[in-house]
Amino acid sequence: MRKRFLPYLLPFGLFFIYNVSGQHINEITARLDDTTKEIEIKQRFTYVNTSQDGLTALYFNDWNHAYSNKNTALAKRFAEEFKRSLHLAKDRERGYTQVVSIVNNDYEGLDWNRVDNKDVIRVQLQSALAPGDSIQLFFTYSIKLPHTKFTSFGFNPNGEYALKDWYFTPAVYSQEWKLYNNMDLNDLYTDITNTSINLTYPEKLFLATNFEETGGTKFPGGQNIQLKGNNRKNCEIVLTNTKRFTKHVTRFLTVSTDLEANKNVGITQGISINKIARFLNENLGRYPHGNLLVSELEYNKTPLYGINQLPSFIRPYDEQFQFEMKFLKTAIHSYLRETLYLNPRTERWVGDAIGNYLMIKYVEDLYPNQKLAGKLSRLWGFKSFHMAKMDFNEQYALLSMLSARKNIDQALTTPNDSLIKFNQKIANAYKAGLGMSYLSEYLGKEKIDSSVISFYKNQKLNPRVSAQDFRETIESFAEKDIDWFFDEYVATRKKIDYKIKKVEKSEDSLTFVIKNKRGTKVPISLFGLQKDSVVSQYWFTDIDTSKVFTIPRNGEDRLVLNYDQKIPEFNQRDNWKTLNGFFSSNKKLKFRFFKDTEDPYYHQIFYVPIANFNVYDGITPGMRIYNKTFLERPFQYDIAPTYSFLEKTLVGKASLRYRKYHGKSGLYVSNYSFSGSTSHFQVNSRFSTLTPAISFGWRPDDLISNRRQALLLRYRSVFRNIDPSIADQVDTDPDYSVLNLRFWDVDNDILNYTSWFLDAQHSSDFTKLAFELEYRKLFQSNRQFNLRFFAGKFLRNDTDSDFFSFALDRPTDYLFDLNYLGRSESSGIYSQQIIIAEGGFKSQLENPFANDWIVTTNASTNIWRWIEAYGDIGYIRNKGENARFVYDSGIRLNLVTDYFELYFPVYSNNGWEIADRDYGERIRFVVTISPKTLIGLFTRKWF
Repeated sequence: MRKRFLPYLLPFGLFFIYNVSGQHINEITARLDDTTKEIEIKQRFTYVNTSQDGLTALYFNDWNHAYSNKNTALAKRFAEEFKRSLHLAKDRERGYTQVVSIVNNDYEGLDWNRVDNKDVIRVQLQSALAPGDSIQLFFTYSIKLPHTKFTSFGFNPNGEYALKDWYFTPAVYSQEWKLYNNMDLNDLYTDITNTSINLTYPEKLFLATNFEETGGTKFPGGQNIQLKGNNRKNCEIVLTNTKRFTKHVTRFLTVSTDLEANKNVGITQGISINKIARFLNENLGRYPHGNLLVSELEYNKTPLYGINQLPSFIRPYDEQFQFEMKFLKTAIHSYLRETLYLNPRTERWVGDAIGNYLMIKYVEDLYPNQKLAGKLSRLWGFKSFHMAKMDFNEQYALLSMLSARKNIDQALTTPNDSLIKFNQKIANAYKAGLGMSYLSEYLGKEKIDSSVISFYKNQKLNPRVSAQDFRETIESFAEKDIDWFFDEYVATRKKIDYKIKKVEKSEDSLTFVIKNKRGTKVPISLFGLQKDSVVSQYWFTDIDTSKVFTIPRNGEDRLVLNYDQKIPEFNQRDNWKTLNGFFSSNKKLKFRFFKDTEDPYYHQIFYVPIANFNVYDGITPGMRIYNKTFLERPFQYDIAPTYSFLEKTLVGKASLRYRKYHGKSGLYVSNYSFSGSTSHFQVNSRFSTLTPAISFGWRPDDLISNRRQALLLRYRSVFRNIDPSIADQVDTDPDYSVLNLRFWDVDNDILNYTSWFLDAQHSSDFTKLAFELEYRKLFQSNRQFNLRFFAGKFLRNDTDSDFFSFALDRPTDYLFDLNYLGRSESSGIYSQQIIIAEGGFKSQLENPFANDWIVTTNASTNIWRWIEAYGDIGYIRNKGENARFVYDSGIRLNLVTDYFELYFPVYSNNGWEIADRDYGERIRFVVTISPKTLIGLFTRKWF
């Protein structure tokens, strides 16, 4: 899009002329229309070329335009996180920018265009802007605000507004232009300016802002306010129907906030805010601006994750502590964002490191006895849990390690828009803070505290501050080599993992070997314990693979690596060695009800009551016994015996699994497992399975991508004990084994879902191949189209029954993979359950099996919202017969895809099914009752 306008004079009479002196000047007149949700803006911008290059074009961020359509980077990011809100939005809910004109000092129209795939406007200058020179640009435009349901910014149905990144701001030029998209990552990178705003808005609203208010008037139907911000990035404005924000003036800074705690109001709240203001002043330095905005809106963008997100009536923390942590987190984030002008897209980790280090320090200094579980840690039945004994600050290691144990951790230097959501919101920020605490232990607390204060003092308001400045500051205070911190801990995703080996004792010394299991050369601490009291402590460095050390003997009865857990170590279960003989070294068993956090000094075994259901066993209560903590571990066992009251016998399942992670992409995981199960498939008829298996997983370099590939090789042995009364109806051997090889390729994209697999099976009775392809497309018109193709062929079939045959609508599931509630039912409600597999038909046709080959296609498209029309067609062939054409059609209620669906057949080979007198029995349903599967529906966007 390119436009040229005639000279256009802008009414900037309210502003005075500044002396540029090297600083961009931004002057804005804006009027908010409460009816249209639009802001009309006239903006005079004085751009000063502070670079060493001549500039022929200038770039300005227009992040409001990110809401304009379904193809923006913001919309694509939402799709990756399984959010369809922006794609399905109505036009009145979207935001966009309409540019009227852009003219220069001489009021000559300038060419401009939107940069491809960027929320940025490019303004072409008529002549190059030399270093040190300035130019005035005049923008006239309007912005249509988006609905707050997308990112919390814009307008809400209550007539309130939250404005952020709402007007044109200059992109940063540093040897090249830094141009970024709005992806709801709170990381706009813009040059600093001296900005003045004259805003007109409805009279019924109350305004809060991070800028200084320099004047204001009210008039019939509206009000006007003048705002000013020097050396600022952007103006944030919150307009509310009630006066929710209160101003707190302390000796250290002035705060405007709407954060409140239920019982922490009035003078107590003021005391907490004053305490936090003092802490920030002492540990960072003086805040250079007149007002710090600490809003509930900002807190909700990056809340305190963990136990503190429980509903208020069961929240385990005292109200004052809860409020202070909430306020402190939000205040630190705003404090640093408003003063340290690092590139938040590529150098976010520096702010995370300082911010979370200060969070940890605040609790250590002021709440040293605070437990992670709060008041719950004193409850009977819970206080014996390891989680109840964990300090509050141990959550940082726990949550950052959750990502590492899943092999989805990313280097701290990873750009913000390349982080998966869990790392972007939690893990990387916590790892950065832990790293500073790690340095604090290694170098000394006072050195890190001094380096943070020095960095903030020297670099605040510096428009070109960088992570390198942060490194140089810390190195200037360090008396030891800390290259490892920046080159390995920060810049890579290498794991830290050490182990003690071969302890030899003498009367006056201890000699031992420390093994570096991961090859990450970072310092490791060693503690000598005597009856759980620390009697010695050392730091060891430069351990490539393994190294021998000797220390004086001071009465230690145990040596422990990383005893205080200040080092974010990958595995702490092998960190200690007893000095009292072999048998004393064995860890004790600890049985614990339900799941717990990992205790490195015990073998933890968990148990929890469970209940399963199928028609033949009924509700089967039992006990699940397993070793998986909240963190993944390589070897896991899971034993779940249950009791069938209908069959009056034990049923259940068990599994052993060893998982090995490789790199972050390509072949990233291998699984080796052995599992078994036993249940009933008919009254008084039991099946049991034994399955050794090996699988491999692949994923792309881009961890945000939802594409995954897997290869599975398994050998399933099935054993059946069949009721004598129906034994003559079973014309296959009761016991059989199948070698199964399957390859999957799934791209679980919410807009363009693609999945296919190739499956090969071999047994003594048959050899068969099957292929399935599924594709789902959500079009620009919001119409969704679903297509599935299945083809299967027997290469060899020596059976005389249809037990192993392909099926149109309800496979026999001879491998017992499908979660049927009543797998042998031919009538009644349980026979109406359908699992989309093989033929994928919904109507129950005559002779639905194929013992030679089958080819089917299933399609559906929405009529209105979740109401869809479906149709299935196919050919099936049995040995010695001609191929048959089959079809069906009907209505699908796609309430939750793959989890809860209803199918209403209309017309098929059976004729008009809808006219059948027993039509209710023809309705089919898809239902998922597995808690693990349902939880995955909500957690998939995080990982």
